[in-house]
Amino acid sequence: MDFKDLSDGQKEAILTAQRNEITEYHIYTKLSASTRDQHNREVLAEIAGEELSHYKFWQRITRQDIRPDRVKVWLYFIISKIFGLTFGIKLMEKGEQRAEGSYAKLADLMPEIQKIIQDEDRHEKKLVELIDEEHLNYVGSMVLGLNDALVELTGTLAGLTFALQNIGLIALSGFITGIAASFSMAASEYLSTKSQGEEQSPIKAASYTGIAYVLTVLFLIFPYLLFENYFICLGLTVINAALVILIFNFYISIAKDLDFGRRFLEMVSISLGVAALSFLIGFLVRVFLGVEV
Repeated sequence: MDFKDLSDGQKEAILTAQRNEITEYHIYTKLSASTRDQHNREVLAEIAGEELSHYKFWQRITRQDIRPDRVKVWLYFIISKIFGLTFGIKLMEKGEQRAEGSYAKLADLMPEIQKIIQDEDRHEKKLVELIDEEHLNYVGSMVLGLNDALVELTGTLAGLTFALQNIGLIALSGFITGIAASFSMAASEYLSTKSQGEEQSPIKAASYTGIAYVLTVLFLIFPYLLFENYFICLGLTVINAALVILIFNFYISIAKDLDFGRRFLEMVSISLGVAALSFLIGFLVRVFLGVEV
């Protein structure tokens, strides 16, 4: 088969595939060189070698040298360094799945592509083995701290907003409540993990729970430190809660191959439902008990 005899669409698809392969070769090579774990480093290096062989396969057809997408190389490298190796390569894996669709379109034209598709399938299995980062082993603890903080503090701030209608008191009360609750949740997670006799460290489980809780508390209270209108602050707090849920669930859905949509809607519904109920309780307390601040 002569590359010149192909249609413009076929040429473009092949050149894109060739560029993707050399780009992913550089990504895997860079990740391998920067990874301390011996097993992960060896697997990444092996996958990089396969990507290079795929590139050479396309090169024999196009007889062209294609440069990698340097922006993409650095983007995935930085993502992996900031958010963890597992998240970075899982996110890249999503791109590989799209590439497999392009290969399938060319399979009838070049039967050799089937081998590349099979290699990509093996990549996915090897990538699963790379999920060996400590923080992912404590996802349950992070979910516990984050979810409890979202539900409890969003509800607390909603209730306090209408009951007190005083920015300073709302922020102070919410902060004290949040910090006290974070210590309580961390202690509970420590005792729970220790009593279950799991391989996880009780101290680390408690730390992940407490840190997730405190960071969420600070993010939710932040609007009350910037604005004077308490209803605007409450609205921004609800938006912040939804944003935290969005980011966290996106991260977990990629790293742990979980359903993003269902988990996101579930957490948003619970948090906003509790906030609405607490707001109503705050209204009733102020009206019927005559609480004035």
